Amino acid sequence: MDLPQKTFENLPDKKRERVLAEATLEFAEHGYHQASVNRIVERLGIAKGSLFKYFGNKQGIFEYIFGHAVNQFKKPLKDIRNTTSGKDFFERIEKSLLAGCTFITAHPHIYRIYLKMLFQEDFPLRNTFLSEVRQASTKFLRPLVDQGIESGQLRNDLDPEMAVFHLDSVMDRFLQSYAVAHLDGGIGLYEADHEVLENKARAVTDFLRHGLGTTS
Repeated sequence: MDLPQKTFENLPDKKRERVLAEATLEFAEHGYHQASVNRIVERLGIAKGSLFKYFGNKQGIFEYIFGHAVNQFKKPLKDIRNTTSGKDFFERIEKSLLAGCTFITAHPHIYRIYLKMLFQEDFPLRNTFLSEVRQASTKFLRPLVDQGIESGQLRNDLDPEMAVFHLDSVMDRFLQSYAVAHLDGGIGLYEADHEVLENKARAVTDFLRHGLGTTS
């Protein structure tokens, strides 16, 4: 993906954040094809040429905000990985689920873009973007799984790649259920408060513990 022009990187922080916020809102509300650069610049009060100077075209705008979003999502996962080293594997997964919900609450428009990309087959560069998300998830989960096997918290006959695949699937669906009412399935995850989220995350990890963990 092309890097934005240096002119954008050199903008004051508040102006740069406002450009990203308005562009993210536009793609979240209208998807890619119906997103309007005219609406973005109208809300920003800048010339259309300025936005194109920053990013080249509409695809360049989207590529930048998506890359920015992935980096934002990686930050809490890195914190969990670094601060929970040596702790119980399933506790680390539970904290990851809660961190994901916190991210969605803080960045709802970013997550709406991800959902649109996930469920709309004609989304431009869909395979590239979704592959990047899955790779980021794998990069986070694989070391956790390896450490869980080495410490004896996970079965030593587990296929690590399959374990990562199943964990990623469960965690992704958990977050979707928190964000989208009809994906909740009646379990009370949709927009749940923190106490309920903690209970649901613990229930998921207890389920995983019995399916993946060593028996005592």
